[in-house]
Order: sequence, then C-alpha cells, then structure tokens
Amino acid sequence: MQELDPQRSDEHGRAEPPPGGNPQVGGHRQAGGNPQAAGQPIGAAAAYLAACRTILERIAAQADVIEQASQVCARAILADGLVHLFGSGHSRIPVEEMFPRYGSFAGFHPIVELSLTNHHQVVGANGQRQAMFLENVEGFGEVILSNFHFGPHDAAIVFSHGGTGAVSVEVALGFKRRGLPVIAVTSLRHSRQSASRHSSGRRLFEVADIVIDNGAEPGDAMVRIPGLPTPVGPGSTIGSCLVVNMIKCRVAELLTAAGKPPAVITSPLHVGVEESRRLFDAAYEEHWRRTRRI
Repeated sequence: MQELDPQRSDEHGRAEPPPGGNPQVGGHRQAGGNPQAAGQPIGAAAAYLAACRTILERIAAQADVIEQASQVCARAILADGLVHLFGSGHSRIPVEEMFPRYGSFAGFHPIVELSLTNHHQVVGANGQRQAMFLENVEGFGEVILSNFHFGPHDAAIVFSHGGTGAVSVEVALGFKRRGLPVIAVTSLRHSRQSASRHSSGRRLFEVADIVIDNGAEPGDAMVRIPGLPTPVGPGSTIGSCLVVNMIKCRVAELLTAAGKPPAVITSPLHVGVEESRRLFDAAYEEHWRRTRRI
C-alpha cells in the first residue's frame, strides 16, 4: 500500500507519496513547522487527491480498450440500437452519469433496479441490508432482464466494483446469452482477490467481451489514517465515472463524424433557455423512440 511518509516532502513541503498503492496520511505542515500554504489540500484530503490521480493514470493507460468500448457503443447507436447500462448498489452512479444528465444524449438505456440501489433509507423498510442480500440472490438478474426485449444491434455495459455479486454476473451472462456484446467496468485489483458469488464461479471480468479497469483499490477505500484502523475514501465512483465520460465524449465524436450528431442535453448557460429546452425535449423524444420497442 502507498504510504505518505511524514518525513518525505515535495518542494512545497507537502507529504509526497511514493509510486503505487494506497496513500497513508502523514504530516501536513511545511518543514520547520509552518502551516501548509493556503489553498493546498492537507492531511487526508491531500492523500485522497493523490490516490485519485493514480486512478486517472491507470485509466489513461487503457486508451485502446476504452476506444474499443466506444466503437461498440457507437456502432450500436448508429444502427438504431441501444447500449443498455446496468449497475447494482453504488454502481448505479455511473449508470446515471451516462444518461440522462447535462452533456449526455439518447442511445444509452439505464437499467437501475430500485430494490438493489435505494441506499438512502439505510435501515428499516427498503434498507441497505435488503439491497445487499438481494444483489446475491441468483435468478434475480434474469428476472430483471425478462422485462425487456433486446434488439439485434444492442450492446451492454455492466458496472460493478467487485465484479463478484450474483446479480451483476447473471445480468452479464444474460446479455451475452441474448447476443449482446458486453463491456465490464470493474476493479481488476479487487476482483482478482475475491471469489464469485455466482454458481458459475465466474467474475464479471471473466464474462465480459471488453473489460475496463476502474483503477480502484481492493476494498475500494484508499486512504489510511494513523490511529484509525480502517481506510476511508472510496475510489471506484471516481474511476467509473471517468470511464463513462471518456466513452460518452468519444461516442459523441464518432456519431458526429458519421453524420448523425446527437441531441445533447445542454445547460442554458451554453445555448440559452429556449435552445436548452428544445434539446432536452429532442433528447427525451429520441430516447422514447429508441426504447419503445423494449
């Protein structure tokens, strides 16, 4: 694990992590005891930022596989198909990051099952314990997929940090059985150290056609603090959402180059109120047109 050594500082006196692994918080004062320069993150905040930079570098090193995924998505959308998106638990976040929101466009179909992702209740009815139980109930993934009619040009992206949950693996297997190319966004470091909870024994990265590593650490949390026995600061959302937006931007570029620029949901700050409203309506109408067959 990467550790921030209180004795190791950069030219500004900030704790400087050696390359690789998880950061541990060290000192946050400049040499000589002076407070760190104003405007610079200190302590655990600096350690988390350093860990996120490592994630960015890991994802940047996967340019070829991200291009492959982007090409698959663009081909599906250009053929009037859909790219179906699935994530259980907190992996719903990258699903919703893809569409619908500012800077996004139709062609992506979010599948978010509330019984697996409704985390804000925490305890009581619809609580976290139920969601964590259900995500490992084999058969539930196939029940979810049975609600949809998939087309011959469709593709799928499945998000899962651990890549071992029964439902996520089952959904990926179900997509493949229906003939869809499957892209996985997962933590290879975590998944390779973990056992599958699906009866096949397979993990998400062992099912998918294209695998993108979200760059996150095993166990997700990245920052160790002296005196606190457990790490804090998960990184999988940072990595997965970075991957999502790289794919989204590249797909928009490919669609535009093919003569089919998408109607992008756009803020009034960019295009004015009336044009923003028109683009919103156009994106939603296009989503309805594409999804009405399912």
